[in-house]
Parts: sequence; structure tokens; C-alpha cells
Amino acid sequence: MTILWPIIVLTAMGILLAVALTLADKFLKVKEDTRIDDVEALLPGVNCGACGFPGCRAFAEAIVKGEVKNLSRCRPGNPDKNYNPIIAYLKDHPNEDGSLIEVKI
Repeated sequence: MTILWPIIVLTAMGILLAVALTLADKFLKVKEDTRIDDVEALLPGVNCGACGFPGCRAFAEAIVKGEVKNLSRCRPGNPDKNYNPIIAYLKDHPNEDGSLIEVKI
């Protein structure tokens, strides 16, 4: 009988923690713009920081948020290989309200 109480307590704790984690996953989920991953894939991926951001991921986030207007801040980038595909992608994938992100080379 002495071994039964610890089993009951641990089972109850496991159930409560599972419910808490399930609720946390449902209500605390962070929605991220999928365009950030796509723009990051179009960047050179050097993560050099020459653009003024800590890496290509941060630069891609700034592009999608509209904070960066000039793609040539990415020094390792190439207009034909990197910049023009990003501009074309952003024209095909506008913001949720339908507005376009204005960027240039």
C-alpha cells in the first residue's frame, strides 16, 4: 500500500503537466511570417553582418517588415542571383492587407 501513493501522485502530476503543456502550446503559439524563410533562402547565406544586421535571418525579417528599402546593403549579394529574385518574390507575395513591400537594388 505504501508504493501505491507515490504512483497515484506521480500519475496525477503527469496528467496535470500534460494538460498544462497542451494548453500552453495552443494559447502561446507564436505565428511567424513564412515569407521570412523564403527571403532568407534567397539571400547569399554568408551571415557576415555587413548589412548592419546580425545575420541573414535578421536582414530577411527587416525586408519582410518593410524596414529595409535597399537590398544592396547585403554586400555579398548579387543583383541577378539574389536581389532580383527577392524583388520578384515580394511582388508575388504581398502583405495580408494586399500592400506590396517596396524594395530596390
